[in-house]
Amino acid sequence: MALRDILILPDKRLRKVSEPVKKIDVGIRKLIEDMLETMYDAPGIGLAAIQVGTAKRVVTMDLAKKEEPKNPQVFVNPEIVWMSQEKATYEEGCLSIPEYYGDVERPAQVKVKFLDLGGTPREIEANGLFATCLQHEIDHLNGILFIDHLSKLKRDRVTKKFAKAAKRAAE
Repeated sequence: MALRDILILPDKRLRKVSEPVKKIDVGIRKLIEDMLETMYDAPGIGLAAIQVGTAKRVVTMDLAKKEEPKNPQVFVNPEIVWMSQEKATYEEGCLSIPEYYGDVERPAQVKVKFLDLGGTPREIEANGLFATCLQHEIDHLNGILFIDHLSKLKRDRVTKKFAKAAKRAAE
């Protein structure tokens, strides 16, 4: 296992649409191990492969509280197949947009089909934080960031802030 660097806004790779995984092989298993280690180290509750620079449709997640045992979850080729009309708002953050948070309204419930680590097709219904996190991470696979759900003013402000920081770091 190895820690991987997390891409930070304004890295253009964060806007790439990720490719479906054709086969869960040794390379994909290694990617998943590295993603879990990176996610726990950050610390975060979800990570999409594109955030570590790999444009594959892979998501890792763990919503266990600090005092609870770890509960890693892996979703390969996740796809939302149903979403509720009812909405829920959560304050979201992102490892690729450090220390920035915003209230995002999303469907309160979703049904997601995916492959598990063994390559078996699964379907899961999620609500609450679980539904929000799944939608946030699946957005990443489609080149969408949570700030895209905010007002243009807020989005422009945070984008400029991170662009300036990246420019200063490059100097």
